[in-house]
Amino acid sequence: MNLHLEVFTKLSSVYSHLNKKLDRYLGAMHGLGVSEFRVLSELNSVPNATMSRIELAERLSLTASGVTRLVNPMEKIGLVEKMANDRDARVSLVVLGDTGRTRLQEAVEGVNHVMRSSLEQLSSDEMNVLKSILSKLPS
Repeated sequence: MNLHLEVFTKLSSVYSHLNKKLDRYLGAMHGLGVSEFRVLSELNSVPNATMSRIELAERLSLTASGVTRLVNPMEKIGLVEKMANDRDARVSLVVLGDTGRTRLQEAVEGVNHVMRSSLEQLSSDEMNVLKSILSKLPS
């Protein structure tokens, strides 16, 4: 097997493993999936906790329609709110709701624990190197 294929295979395997563990934890403890957690996290990371669907789609590597399908059920349970853009009526905004902010805060500690236990064989220095390497890759 060539090096690029080996790296692809290993990255895919690690991603699947971590995603499955996080999804099980988030579902059981917080009623969220990884995708919903990522939406809440991305919204929480920006000023006013507000983003256009297009910007959210880019950050999550989804299509705008994929974001709509993801966000609609989240809106129904109050995790996010949709808001019209005052400057451009064609652009809809997604806003982190109070319930979403609370759910995110409750979930973060557990997500950190799952990630720490999944990556415990890496030293702090190795984690920093991995972070540096991954930051060079497109996301």
